Amino acid sequence: MTEPERTFNPGRILAAVPQRLRPRAALLLGHRAGKTLLNAVTELVRVQIFDRSMTLAAQAFTSIFPLLIMFGAFLGTQARERVNDLVRLPDSSVRLIDQALSGSRSNAFGLFGALIVIFSATGLARALNRSYRAIWSVPGRRGATSTVWQIGTVLLLVLFLVAARTLGWISGMLPAPRVTGVVMVLLSDFALAYLLPRILLGPGVPQRLLLFTGALFAVVMVAVRAAGSIYLPRALESSAEKYGTIGLAFTYIGWFYVISFCLLITAVLGGLLAPSREHLTES
Repeated sequence: MTEPERTFNPGRILAAVPQRLRPRAALLLGHRAGKTLLNAVTELVRVQIFDRSMTLAAQAFTSIFPLLIMFGAFLGTQARERVNDLVRLPDSSVRLIDQALSGSRSNAFGLFGALIVIFSATGLARALNRSYRAIWSVPGRRGATSTVWQIGTVLLLVLFLVAARTLGWISGMLPAPRVTGVVMVLLSDFALAYLLPRILLGPGVPQRLLLFTGALFAVVMVAVRAAGSIYLPRALESSAEKYGTIGLAFTYIGWFYVISFCLLITAVLGGLLAPSREHLTES
């Protein structure tokens, strides 16, 4: 990032602190941990992390679900059952989805319709691209080829969603399934956080920044996944009973918001804590 944006400026921070709290703030600024914490807060405010997380959550919902529905229409009833299991829908909502798609076949979409769904899904990739560029101030890919990479990014996210459930099924058949499951999920989350900026931004982002960010995201997601395994099924069931299908939409957008926030905050921390600060200017 540019030097004025990323340089730690204690004077500017102290000026924003109330007069009576400035002695304690000055003491905090004198410690390395305090500098890092305040740098992180400054960066989170600068990149507007809450707004960007909400944008990513909404784009994820309107990008990933149409692709899953399209695949269900193309591949038939068995695939729709797999989609229902994948997104953990309650029984009442499964019936709604089945009724909506019962008459759908591949010709309901057609080649043109499928292309529209795929290109519309690139809105998520573009939002991710803008977020990473704002956080790390890197140029990213440009030109017509960037669209191809954006489509690849969305397909990667769908593949990741499918693979996450498959990994859970595989780990259950291995020795020490809980430990194996955690390790496999750690690796998959690391791969996701590493590959997303690598695909979207190109080779200009240094490896150590991507590795550090990926490791942070994988560790954070251990706790998030554990909480989600308890919260999400109950929230979906409750939302479906009270509000029907629209309740499911709000629940999934909320869950996508949590994941998007984790993705962005680990990217911010990765930029601050990576071993070398020169990574932001390397080619």
